Amino acid sequence: MQRSKFLVGAVGGAAAVVAVGGIGTYLLSGTESTTGLDDISTVTVDGHRALSGTVVAGRTESKYHPLPWVGEKVTGVTCPTGLKAVAGATVTCTGRTTGGKAVKIPVSVVKATHSSVTWKFER
Repeated sequence: MQRSKFLVGAVGGAAAVVAVGGIGTYLLSGTESTTGLDDISTVTVDGHRALSGTVVAGRTESKYHPLPWVGEKVTGVTCPTGLKAVAGATVTCTGRTTGGKAVKIPVSVVKATHSSVTWKFER
């Protein structure tokens, strides 16, 4: 009787740890970001308000490899222009893996308002 209670407890505890780990991975591995459009982060691209390319590059690099088991680490991410604050707008940023291989990172706007841009990148 004691052994079966221990076994049930051990299995239940292991399942809980796996569930919490899975939820943590999901939350930390997100590729979507909402960024405010303020005087520091905003530039103009083709006459439209846009999120600065340096802001997009920095946020993408920090979120690209948040955990060792999610994605590949990239460094030196750059974006050729800012990301227009227009739903559907896209830009392709580039970075390098630790092995030196070039990586293209597509970035697109999901939603834009007068004060913020919600955007995502593809891993």
